[in-house]
Amino acid sequence: MNATCCSQNGEVMLLACSGGSNVGQLTNQAAVELTREGFGKMYCLAGVGAKLKGFVKATGEAPEILVLDGCPVGCAKAIMENAGLPMGAYMVVTELGIDKVKDRALALSTEDLETVKQAARSMKDASAVKRTCGCACGGAE
Repeated sequence: MNATCCSQNGEVMLLACSGGSNVGQLTNQAAVELTREGFGKMYCLAGVGAKLKGFVKATGEAPEILVLDGCPVGCAKAIMENAGLPMGAYMVVTELGIDKVKDRALALSTEDLETVKQAARSMKDASAVKRTCGCACGGAE
């Protein structure tokens, strides 16, 4: 059992694909802003992808995880699967009705950013985000 077991105050670990398109950058910017707003804490998906021990361990122990992919290619999802980590909640930005654009501008609209952030917030309210802690409390980690 970790230090946050049975706590309802655990932060959501935000893992964004941060890919090279508008939707990838929307995941990154949404994670940055949600971190600044206190919703959760952005974490280094590249460290997980590199299978750096500390990053994989911290992710495996996170009480709540929200994985943000920009498009159906699903790089963030694949990183989690390759590291053998549970997904927690999962969101694909293009499924929110935002089209993927791979130009050099990487322009992000305020409206699209708010759509992604709101979708992330609504996923926290879903019970699927929390993982069972495994202790006798019956709660989440």
